[in-house]
Order: sequence, then C-alpha cells, then structure tokens
Amino acid sequence: MTEYGPRPVDRRLPTEEARDLLTLVRELAEREIRPTAAEEEDAGHFPRATFTLLSEAGLLSLPYDEEFGGGGQPYEVYLQVLEELAAARLTVGLGVSVHTLACHALAGYGSKEQRAEHLPDMLGGGLLGAYCLSEPSSGSDAASLTTRATREGDVWTLEGTKAWTTHGGVADFYTVLARTGGSGAHGITAFLVPADAEGLSAAAPERKMGMKGSPTAQLHFDAVRIPDSRRIGEEGQGFAIALSALDSGRLGIAACAIGVAQSALDEALAYTAERQQFGRPIADFQGLRFMLADMATQIEAGRALYLTAARLRDAGLPFSKEAAMAKLFCTDTAMRVTTDAVQLLGGYGYTLDFPAERFMREAKVLQIVEGTNQIQRMVIARHLAGPEKR
Repeated sequence: MTEYGPRPVDRRLPTEEARDLLTLVRELAEREIRPTAAEEEDAGHFPRATFTLLSEAGLLSLPYDEEFGGGGQPYEVYLQVLEELAAARLTVGLGVSVHTLACHALAGYGSKEQRAEHLPDMLGGGLLGAYCLSEPSSGSDAASLTTRATREGDVWTLEGTKAWTTHGGVADFYTVLARTGGSGAHGITAFLVPADAEGLSAAAPERKMGMKGSPTAQLHFDAVRIPDSRRIGEEGQGFAIALSALDSGRLGIAACAIGVAQSALDEALAYTAERQQFGRPIADFQGLRFMLADMATQIEAGRALYLTAARLRDAGLPFSKEAAMAKLFCTDTAMRVTTDAVQLLGGYGYTLDFPAERFMREAKVLQIVEGTNQIQRMVIARHLAGPEKR
C-alpha cells in the first residue's frame, strides 16, 4: 500500500478486546465475504453459509447479555462490527442488523423462562431471524397495521400479510407485530413465530434494484396458531416494543450506510490514484481532490454521529433523537458518496466491472428502510418543537 490511498479505518475502541474483535471481523470479511460479493449479488445468491459462519464466530449475538449466549459488547463496538461487514457486502451487514432487531423483543421484554428457552439458539445456535412490522398498506404509518391475532384459551391465531420482510422465506423465526385489540398503537402485541408454523408462507422475493442477494418478501399468515407462551411482553405492549427496537435498528442502518460509503470512497481513491489523464494521476486535479475531501469528511461526520448515539444508548440515556439523526445523516451521506464515486470513475463507474455502481444502488435502500428519511425528520422535529398540532 502506498502512503496515500485507501487504508483501514482508524477506530477509537474502548478496550483491547474490542480492538482484537474488529481485527478478526475485518480479516474474516476480507477473506470470506468481499471476494465473492459482486458475483453473488449479481446472481441473487443468499449467503446462508456466511451467516452460519458468523453465528459460529459469535458475531450474531454481540450486543446481548452473555447469560443467554450473547457477546456482551456495547453498541459502540457492535455497530463498528456492522460497518466492517457492510463494507464487505451490504447483504451481510444489514442481515446481521436485521437479525439483531429480530432478537430485541425477546431479549428486552421476554420472561426469564422465554429467554432461557429461546435466546441461546437465536443468538448462537445458527438460527437467523426476521422482523415483521410493515404491511402492504401500513409502512410509515405502522400503528395502522391490520394483521390480527385472536386468542382462544392459550392459543393465538394469526391472520394477515406482512410486507418488506428482510429474510422473508429464509429466516428460522419471525418477530411479528399483530393487532390483538382496538385500532391504534395500543392494540398491538408482539409474538415470536417459528418459520415452520403451519399456515405461514412466503411470497416470491421482491425484484429489487440492489441487495439482490438479500430476499425481501411478503409473509402470509393463514390461521397460524401459536401458544400464548410465544407472546412477548404484555398484550397491547407491542407497539412500544417495536419503537424501542427501531431506535436501535436505526443505528444499525446508520453503521451499514457508513460501511458502504467507506467502500465507495476506497474504490474512488484507488481508481483516481491509478488513472492517468494529461500525463498525471487524476487524483492530482483539484476538482477531484475536493470531491474526495468532501466524501471523507461526510463519512467521518456520519461515523461520529452514530457512535455518539451508541454511547448514549450504552450509558442508559435517551438516544431516540440521536438515532434518527444518525440514520438520516449517514444514509444520505451514503447516497451522496456512492454517487460521487461513480462520477469519479467516469464511464467505468457506470459498468458492472467496478463495484461503484453496486454501492450506489445499494445505498438508495438505506434511505428507505427502518423508517424513511422523511420519517426521521419528523421524529427529530418532534424532539425539537413538540408534536404536530392536529
């Protein structure tokens, strides 16, 4: 490696253990994930073997308590692991974030008996989870969901359709939000549904512009019966559980976005250092140097923002506003940086021979998932100016 050009991120980590963990993750990503990322994304291949490997390495359980098989790592460390994984392949980084989100409800609101029964396998037993909140007619307005759970004795019957489910059809378990009471946020309850439940089926995956290796599908619940022992939290508590999970999930998306942006910057740095025009590398031209400087500054600012929110979370302090800010800024940054990377590569940036175009296509979805960036602005504004007057 020359003195200038792409180089590993210089991270500020709280412990030597965390530094060793990030080194392990980076080496694993470079050896097992990045080399086949472009080919597998182009083929729409879901990397289940990679998730099994990550589970065996303890990387699907990092932010959860060691008592139930978790890694016991603070979010400050976990998010930087996500960034490294997403930099190698977004399908993997975002998949780990979604799995972590799917475990959140049970880990945070399940009974001790439920956690002892299910969490060890969910966290380190090779299982993969998914999160079911959105529906065909309720996306940003999640409180209007209509999938219904009806109770008869100790059994619940679920009827309805969930949409935009990452890992839909390939997950081993689903955290499902369903209506058990009246309309609005207070009539929703959370359930842990096994993928092999009778009456549960997945539609064909959506045809997407990016992240083709990560299946996103509707799930159909046709009289799916589950015992009350798989209800998470109290009846009617589901929406509060969902919101608490989304605050943490937004930080995961922010970290993934910075990972994609960092890979795009690295690609642009390598290309502009080698590409010659007018007798010298194009990295010598001031207009392009300024673009690289802006890209790097935006990435560092985004990384600092998501880590600030993570440290608030780790300290047990409110972080909802900061999580929304991080998700908003980091994903907008990823879109700007990846677009600039394509521009810096010129015609080659528009071809499949270089990964810049894939980074740009993948960055776009990050502005949409886990709450669109318009919703993030609403959340931030409510913290600043109070609820909207209706």
